[in-house]
Amino acid sequence: MIPAALRTKLAGAAAVGLMTLTVALVGYYEGRENVPYLDPVQIATVCVGHTGNVDMDRIYTDEECDELLAGDLGVAFRAVEAGVKVPIGPSTRAALASFTFNVGAAAFYKSTLLRRLNAGEGPPACDEFLRWVYAKGRELPGLVNRRRTERELCIAGFSELQEQEP
Repeated sequence: MIPAALRTKLAGAAAVGLMTLTVALVGYYEGRENVPYLDPVQIATVCVGHTGNVDMDRIYTDEECDELLAGDLGVAFRAVEAGVKVPIGPSTRAALASFTFNVGAAAFYKSTLLRRLNAGEGPPACDEFLRWVYAKGRELPGLVNRRRTERELCIAGFSELQEQEP
């Protein structure tokens, strides 16, 4: 179930566009920390879930964090566009971009989630999100919640597709 606070943000973001929807989703689960830290599995992280080339000895500005997020989401969206070969709605695309942002493009490309989507399984393929709740062998409550939300958005995207059909 999507938390009420996030549901309100997503509803407003969806009206603005896909990128805004995805930023709201990723931002809700990642949070924003301008001071670098080690995540639950000891990966250097800063800003909104950025993990590449983190300088642990400095504080990042809001502008730098915005740039890192835009770049990271760009990578995630390009991976989704390259990997998905079937029609999907905006909410499905946002869920997949959030997922790819979190697990990386290589894991997304190898995932049963992508294979099932491309096989035309539609909403049942979205159940695959629920398998991705572990980091270094540990189930993390934050990932459980995030994957539930991504699954719901994934399923909603297929309803969006049906609404667009003439």
